[in-house]
Amino acid sequence: MTADRGWAPEACTLPTADQPPRLAEFDELAATALRAQQRVSPTTLRWELDPAAEDTARALTGRESRCCSFFGFTFQPAGAVLRLDITVPHAQAEVLDGLQQRAARRIRS
Repeated sequence: MTADRGWAPEACTLPTADQPPRLAEFDELAATALRAQQRVSPTTLRWELDPAAEDTARALTGRESRCCSFFGFTFQPAGAVLRLDITVPHAQAEVLDGLQQRAARRIRS
């Protein structure tokens, strides 16, 4: 997902020049729509999003899945929020660490 943080695995095929804008998209989603996050397991990160951001989140995760096929993204309505479970294989667990840490700095209060 990004080379600038050192946690993007080699399995990511997104060109280096495209990584900063993609990371900025995840940062923007966290800043504007993320209500809460929980590390469900070492390989699963759960985000609770504003349901109004569903189209944006689905488009972003769809693009991310095409370049980083190890990601799994599952959406589910959960009351007043949209639940997004982000999963990776054990070998990419540190990718979730990086994503979780970045989101924690940007999460909307």
